[in-house]
Amino acid sequence: MARLLLIRHGQASFGADDYDALSETGHEQARTLGRSFAERGIRPALLIRGTMRRHDETAAGLLDGLKETVETVTDPGWNEFDFHHVVQLHQPGFRTGTPRQFQEVFEAATARWSSGEHDAEYTESFVTFRERVTAALERARELVREHRDVAVVSSGGPIAMAAALLTTGSAAGWAALNRVSVNTGVTKVIAGGRGLSLSTFNEHTHVEAEPRLLTYR
Repeated sequence: MARLLLIRHGQASFGADDYDALSETGHEQARTLGRSFAERGIRPALLIRGTMRRHDETAAGLLDGLKETVETVTDPGWNEFDFHHVVQLHQPGFRTGTPRQFQEVFEAATARWSSGEHDAEYTESFVTFRERVTAALERARELVREHRDVAVVSSGGPIAMAAALLTTGSAAGWAALNRVSVNTGVTKVIAGGRGLSLSTFNEHTHVEAEPRLLTYR
């Protein structure tokens, strides 16, 4: 059966000057997932990744752990939305703060963004983001037809949107799915005669045995 595996990036550098770089934990998470794939006989024929640094580094760690050479292509449609911009428009001057403080502001900021009431203020409106992910998902579907087994390294926002679109046909539930997304969590999508169907969301057994590797941001 053809499948599409959507992989969230490893832990980024929260609070650092360059958030986009993986933390040491993030690198380890990516390698751990690669080893888990190898142990389970999961060897994608094609790897798609977003164009952000955390996508590149996660893909590199995944392949290092997998010990396989896999054809890799990039697709900016799988990039995360600019959450810094979204947060700053909601609360100008806000600094990272503690993870709990940031999460509270982040959720309020994305609620404002997704409401559709302030679209003109954003460089990418929520509707445009949804359309971008819809298009990326369609491009991935075409590649699955050719390669049968495809993995995508992306971010929590696009993966949550893809899961929402596949289950409800809309963005409904996107925020709740995004909130629980685990670093290097794997969302499995099955490709069949009826198109793409969500099979599992945010599977992360590869990090559960080591609590320090279970992170959400």
